[in-house]
Amino acid sequence: MTLANRMIFSDNFFSAGQTPIFNEEKEQIGSLDLKSAFNSNVDIINQDGDLLMKGSFPVFSNQWKVTDFRGEELGSLKQNITLFSKKFEYRTGSRGTYRIEGEGFSHDYKILGEDGDLHGDFHKTSGFFEAASFELLNQSDVLGDEELIAIVMGVNMLNKRKKRRNRN
Repeated sequence: MTLANRMIFSDNFFSAGQTPIFNEEKEQIGSLDLKSAFNSNVDIINQDGDLLMKGSFPVFSNQWKVTDFRGEELGSLKQNITLFSKKFEYRTGSRGTYRIEGEGFSHDYKILGEDGDLHGDFHKTSGFFEAASFELLNQSDVLGDEELIAIVMGVNMLNKRKKRRNRN
């Protein structure tokens, strides 16, 4: 995938199957392969069907791992406990740590570097009874489109887990 700047993609209602990734001209530039309704794994693939990136929860882990097509870990995403906001932390080792922040009842998030620079933002665009859809704007020269998509899907999966725990 080339740097598309603005991308639109969605989860599936049952979190299984493929969904397209579109650029701002509404051209398909890749797809998400949501592996199963029984786990949260997602593959990001290009137009030719080549695997670019993966996101998943390792067994017995509350951290979302992002790996490249070779299976090498690029970073891990975790949710930070807060009362009135949504905060996540994405650690990439040598490339630094990024904060993903949103207001408590908002579906808008900002992706910030350690220095406070904006690397991207995204928001949920779907309605109440629909699968989650997202619009992502990449403003980073460090984090690529595929990695940011994996981060957004990780935030979505962490939020889903939290909702399920709160219902029980």
